[in-house]
Amino acid sequence: MTPTVVQVGITGCCPRCGKGRLFSSVLEPAKSCVNCGLDYGFIDSGDGPAVFVILIVGFFVTAMAMTLQSAIDPPLWVHMVLWIPIVTLLSIWSLRFSKALMIALQYKTNAKEGELGK
Repeated sequence: MTPTVVQVGITGCCPRCGKGRLFSSVLEPAKSCVNCGLDYGFIDSGDGPAVFVILIVGFFVTAMAMTLQSAIDPPLWVHMVLWIPIVTLLSIWSLRFSKALMIALQYKTNAKEGELGK
């Protein structure tokens, strides 16, 4: 059964078979699916996922840091100890999810570089 775009985003599975792995490491796409043999040469997620991650995670963490600062006025080291790991983990998870989502959309729509709809 072919996975949905959201399933590919959440699990990082192959967009065709849903069983193979899409990534060979944390954020590096694999060369091909080990299960169905789909060549991942079409993958070109570009900077789109990174832009969304920067804006969304930045907005969330800034709002939370300002709320914390207004509520209890902690010292600077508390902000550093709290927000640096949160930003790092949220960014990596969000970037992996959004890259997989973008790749699944490319596969589902058969998008290619430099081509408009025909």
